[in-house]
Amino acid sequence: MRDVTTPAIRFDRRRFLLTGLGAAGGAALAADGMSSTAFAATPVAAAAAGQWRKKTSANGWPVLDSAPAHRVEGTGGVRFEAADGDVATVLTHVVRRFHYEIDTLGTGEVTGHTTSRTVAAAYESNHLSGTAIAIRPLLYPVRAQGGFFPPELVVVRDILADLEGVVKWGGDLKPAKESHFQIDVRPGDAALRRVAAKLRGWELKPGEGAGTIEATAPARMKAADALAARQR
Repeated sequence: MRDVTTPAIRFDRRRFLLTGLGAAGGAALAADGMSSTAFAATPVAAAAAGQWRKKTSANGWPVLDSAPAHRVEGTGGVRFEAADGDVATVLTHVVRRFHYEIDTLGTGEVTGHTTSRTVAAAYESNHLSGTAIAIRPLLYPVRAQGGFFPPELVVVRDILADLEGVVKWGGDLKPAKESHFQIDVRPGDAALRRVAAKLRGWELKPGEGAGTIEATAPARMKAADALAARQR
């Protein structure tokens, strides 16, 4: 499995509009079941690192020894590892819409399941259960904000609204990580089943789903704003 801390990535984007950088204390990590004795730094932001020791990830899903790879149709070969079934369906939708509507993704630019228990924030443990992805994590690291332009943020918010709150964006977490998207409901949640079924239905209908959505439609923007207010 690919380690989420060392993804392959292209540095060809007009990026690094980064604010709010700085080191964080390890107390919150220790409270979540991690050791705060080790610290690591990225080239753009210092981040406290710890070891996740629980049998479930922060969102309540069981830690997996391995997870299958999922190919994102229409992306030219982008794959990521994630828990199978509804989780993979939902996270694949996130990647596909990012690829179509924000920026073209290449091989290695999406990371999913990992067996490395080293995390910079508790929510990164969700990679251990195969219920989180990071899209270009070196461009959007922990505690770096402002990485998306306003039109791109409209798309991010619209993706979340499509998913009816079962996915949370790392830009709304503390500390923020704008590359991060996670399943934000517990195993067996009815909303996850419903949303995954909706997405699978779109795949069977011409003119539905990723590649056909107008994120700036007033009704969609209203729904996205309402969800953002609930999730922040």
